[in-house]
Amino acid sequence: MDRYMKYRRDVTKRVDSRSSSRPSSILVEEETPHLKRALKARHLTMISLGGTIGTGLFLASGSSIATAGPGGALLAYGLIGIMVFFMMECLGEMATYLPVTGSFNNYAGRFIDPALGFALGWNYFFNWAVTVAVELTAGAMVMAFWLPNVPNYVWSIIFLILILSLNLFSVKGYGEAEYWFALLKVLTVIIFIILGILVDTGVLGGYYYGIDTFKAGGIQGTGVLSVFLTAGFSFQGTELIGVAAGESENPRKNVPKAIKQVFWRILLFYILAIFIIGLIIPYDDPQLLKNDVTDVSVSPFTLVFQKAGMDAAAQFMNAVILTTVLSAGNSGLYASSRTLYDLAREKKAPRIFLKMTKGGIPIYCVLITAAFGMLAFLTSLFGNGVVYNWLLSLSGVAGFIAWLGIAASHYRFRRAYVLQGRSISDLPFKARLFPVGPIFAFAVCLFVLAGQGYDTFTADPIVAADVISCYIGIPFVIILYAGYKIIKRTKFIPIMEVDLDSGREEIIAHTIEMENRK
Repeated sequence: MDRYMKYRRDVTKRVDSRSSSRPSSILVEEETPHLKRALKARHLTMISLGGTIGTGLFLASGSSIATAGPGGALLAYGLIGIMVFFMMECLGEMATYLPVTGSFNNYAGRFIDPALGFALGWNYFFNWAVTVAVELTAGAMVMAFWLPNVPNYVWSIIFLILILSLNLFSVKGYGEAEYWFALLKVLTVIIFIILGILVDTGVLGGYYYGIDTFKAGGIQGTGVLSVFLTAGFSFQGTELIGVAAGESENPRKNVPKAIKQVFWRILLFYILAIFIIGLIIPYDDPQLLKNDVTDVSVSPFTLVFQKAGMDAAAQFMNAVILTTVLSAGNSGLYASSRTLYDLAREKKAPRIFLKMTKGGIPIYCVLITAAFGMLAFLTSLFGNGVVYNWLLSLSGVAGFIAWLGIAASHYRFRRAYVLQGRSISDLPFKARLFPVGPIFAFAVCLFVLAGQGYDTFTADPIVAADVISCYIGIPFVIILYAGYKIIKRTKFIPIMEVDLDSGREEIIAHTIEMENRK
């Protein structure tokens, strides 16, 4: 007999028995406020797209082509894309089976070791909290393009108030904002690809490029390794679906749908966009080496739009990049606040962070994240910015560490699921090519983490401070892990003792209720 259907029937009986004595939804009538499952499939899809399509594509893609050549850039982004595919498959299987806020940090503590969940949770919180600070800084720089005489901190405060407003009232407000932010970026890439094809074929601009420019650039040797690392950073944010799964309206249906759509769209956008840039802009064009957010005139997107005859290309791309940084800041505040809430729920953070508004917003989590982001931003204004740069370095590796955690957690989850006598066919979403997928994703992430200091090692002379800053995030996580393990005396969880059931009843009850509403 199907284990899931048995469990579902038991839950249905409990739902029915409660419904007979309570006039409304068992999920709405809880005694205490709770996170609301208000995010629809379109929100999840755009949240993940919005977290990935950003300055890494609009600005850094140019320097990637200059460093590795158009062929090398395509190779690097393609290989990282395959790794992200497997990582998202891992996350999808776990997030549909157990869609909880904090997801992969929760999974690590549940399937591997509570100390690892603690370390990954705080690592991910700091990652996105610092991202809020980075985007506050970047947003101010973008506005200087139009209004250079207004102090940067004024724009940073305005943007902080804006993203705070989007996150304080309801999760649906955050989801809607992210939907429209991401939609603008997606439409920009689509327009770019169409115009790029017209420019390359001579329909616009009057010059036929063909593939000669691309062939001349080819693959530029060891530059591929550097771009391999850049591509990894560009794809970070895809895992936001896992964070948002805990507030998905129907996670069993919406999470797999979003994961399947997001990966192929991201890969399509990145690969096609880089291919178009490589067809039109020579890899040795000095403007491609510049990827500064303060000068959108050197964005490869701007260069191609100008060749298509768009006189206001720089103005348009500046608006798009402003939307990009606001989207990243919006996602950063959401992801870090929900991660902090999950840590508090697991007693790995102060219990005060469990405080909810009636709208299901973890109010103190949002406020402390905003405060931390503002403090990190302030470090960029004083001294020579050393503290700010170290925070950036710490945040830079956090995404890869999170991906390592996802791959390791999925490997343990699937093994525990099978060894505890459960059928793979009962899973609502099944990751393909197990165990190759999580092993491949883990190995590639480990390689990227180890190789991220490549440029500092090959510099002449080698600066010790630069080398240390590249890896500062790794000892940070090790200290968190070791400290919690020593204090709490946690143990590695035996495979047969992995908890696969806690929290499932609420999820299945919610699914039944959603189906009954139709």
